[in-house]
Amino acid sequence: MARWRTARWLVAACALVACSGAEAHEARITLRFWAMGAEGENVQQLVREFEQLHPNVDVRVQQIPWTAAHEKLLTAFVGNVVPDLAQLGNTWVPELQAVDAILPLDSYVAQSQIVKASRVFPGIWETNVLNDTIYAIPWYVDTRVLFYRKDILAAAGYDSMPQSWAGWRDAMLAIQKKAGKRQWAIFMPTNEWMQPVVLGLQNQSPLLKDGGRYGAFEEPAFRTAYEFYIKLFRDGLAPVAGNNDIANPYQEFARGTFAMWITGPWNIGEFERRLPPEMQGSWATAPLPGPTGATSGTSNAGGSSLVVFRGSTHPKEAWELIEFLSRADIQRRFYHLTGDLPAQIDAWQDTSLAGDRYAAAFYTQLQRVRATPKVPEWEFLTSKIIDFSELSIRGGLSTDRALTQLDATVDRILEKRRWILARAAHAPHDSAAAVKLR
Repeated sequence: MARWRTARWLVAACALVACSGAEAHEARITLRFWAMGAEGENVQQLVREFEQLHPNVDVRVQQIPWTAAHEKLLTAFVGNVVPDLAQLGNTWVPELQAVDAILPLDSYVAQSQIVKASRVFPGIWETNVLNDTIYAIPWYVDTRVLFYRKDILAAAGYDSMPQSWAGWRDAMLAIQKKAGKRQWAIFMPTNEWMQPVVLGLQNQSPLLKDGGRYGAFEEPAFRTAYEFYIKLFRDGLAPVAGNNDIANPYQEFARGTFAMWITGPWNIGEFERRLPPEMQGSWATAPLPGPTGATSGTSNAGGSSLVVFRGSTHPKEAWELIEFLSRADIQRRFYHLTGDLPAQIDAWQDTSLAGDRYAAAFYTQLQRVRATPKVPEWEFLTSKIIDFSELSIRGGLSTDRALTQLDATVDRILEKRRWILARAAHAPHDSAAAVKLR
C-alpha cells in the first residue's frame, strides 16, 4: 500500500511538473519587429541581449529594404498583418497615425524611467507628437549640416564657416572667383527637397498654413528663402545637377569640383572611407548658417523612431523592447554598429562621439532642428517641391509662377484633408476623424 501511495504521488508530481512545463512553454511569446536597411541587420545583435533579460520573449527581426518599406507597411496594415513594433522614418508617423495603425504611447512614457522627453533632443521628440499625444519614440537621429573643404575655404580668405546667409554667400562668391570652369562653391542636388525646405524652415516659414490645410509657399518667409536658393544656381555657385548626374560625389569633392555639400551623418563614415588619406585633414563639418547669423540656422528633424502597432497582441513586451533600445548604453553600442547618431542625449557622452570633430557639428545642429509639417500627405508633397524647384532652377519657371503653381498643386492634394476637417468641425460624432488628420 505504501509503495502504491508513493507511486501515485510520483505520478501526480510528474504530471504537475509536466503541466507547469507546458504552461511555461505556452507562456513564451514571439515579438515581430520590422526594421529597415542596415539597422535591421545590426539590431539583431542587440535583441539577443534583450531576450536574455526576458527569457519568455523571442524577437523575430525582419529586415526590410528602405525602398520597399513604406509600401510594405501600408499593405500590412490593410491586410491586418502588421508586426508588433516597427522602425519608421519620422515623416511617416503622421500617415500611420492618421489611419489609426499605431498606439499612443503617453501612458507608457509616463511610467518609464528610461524614455523621457527631457532626454531626447526637443525638436526630434516633437516630430512624433500629434494632437498633444506621443506616437513614436526616437531611436536614432538625423539632420543636415555643411560638409566643406577647409583648405578651399581658407584659400578664399575664410578661417571658419560664416554663420549668416549673407556671409555664407560671400564666401561662396570668393570660392567661385578662384575656381576653374568646371568647379563650383557648393553641390545642392536638384532632385532633393531638403535644401529649399530647410532654408524655408530657417526663415520661419510654416510651409503649410491653417492647420496644414493649404500651402504657404507664396508667403514672404518661404519666398525669401526660395529666392536665395534659386540664385545659387543662377549665379553659377552650384551646378545644375542632381544626384544621378554626378557618378561619384566623394571623388568630385576630393578633386575640388565643389567645396561644400549639405548632407547627413551617414557621410561622416563615407568621407573617412572614400577620401584619400592625404585629404583627411582637409575637410570639416559645420552647422548650417542662418538668415541673420544671430545663431546657427535651423535644420530638419530627421531620423527613425519606434512605434507599437495597434494590432499587436503583445504591446507590453513591445514597449519593453523600445525601452531597452532607448537605453543610453544600448544606443552607444548601436552607434558603433551602424554610425547612426543616438537620440538619447546621455549617449553622446561616449568618448568616440564627444571627441569626434565631425560629429560635433551634428550635436550643435540637433539642438536647433524643426519638424516638417506633420500631415499624412507630406511624402507626396515633397515630390512636388522637387518638381517646381527643378523647373525654376533650369529656367522653365520664374519664382513667382513656380510658387503660385506649387501652392495651387499642394492645395489640390490637401483638398480631402480640408473636407474631412470641415466635416468633423460641424459634426461632433466625426471628431475622431479630424484628430487623426491633425
